[in-house]
Amino acid sequence: MTWTFTKFTCTALLVIGGVAPNTYAQSTGMSGRVEVQDKKGRAADVDEALVWLEGASATGVAARRVEVLTEDKAFVPRVTIVPVGSTVAFPNHDPFDHNVFSTSGPKVFDLGLFGRNQTRTVTFESAGLARIYCNVHARMAAFVLVQNTPYATRPDRGGRFSFEGVPAGRYTLRVWHERGGERTVPVSVPATGELVVALDARNYAFVQHLDKNGKSYDARGRRY
Repeated sequence: MTWTFTKFTCTALLVIGGVAPNTYAQSTGMSGRVEVQDKKGRAADVDEALVWLEGASATGVAARRVEVLTEDKAFVPRVTIVPVGSTVAFPNHDPFDHNVFSTSGPKVFDLGLFGRNQTRTVTFESAGLARIYCNVHARMAAFVLVQNTPYATRPDRGGRFSFEGVPAGRYTLRVWHERGGERTVPVSVPATGELVVALDARNYAFVQHLDKNGKSYDARGRRY
């Protein structure tokens, strides 16, 4: 089978997930597609996956300030990418308190209770995936990927992603999804072929995280 991709022809299809890894890249640009399979077929929230390149030739990017809203008992956006050194602000748009916290990952923090129209911030000095929750609302969850590479992105709703200006060399491509887990594959620039990274979420089972004190939310009773 021949695959037509952008301005060139792809003659190889690589699927990661039970198949040995291979390589893909085009000149100093790189593209591919992520698929997340759940019990109902292809997952609709593939755009909440995270894709990034790790490698010695990747240079860092400037830190910045971004916002993750607390709104309608949810974090918006649910998945965010920031460079190392960036500050993430959490404005409260709800008419009740939130308590944003994280107990693992690149930074452990507890922002305490804060009400409507108030904002709390946290600065991430180290790379990693931060899993962020609210100590008041058990179902609130957000994920912030902190990276020191410019080659980090989220795919579009069709699962497609691309990186431009990638220097020639060898890298590790990492793909993560909340239910599909994480896959890694070595890639080289330049090379040929279409890259499809498949994550299997069919056996995913929701497990409620604990509150900031390591206790069950249910045991505390519901506040609002």
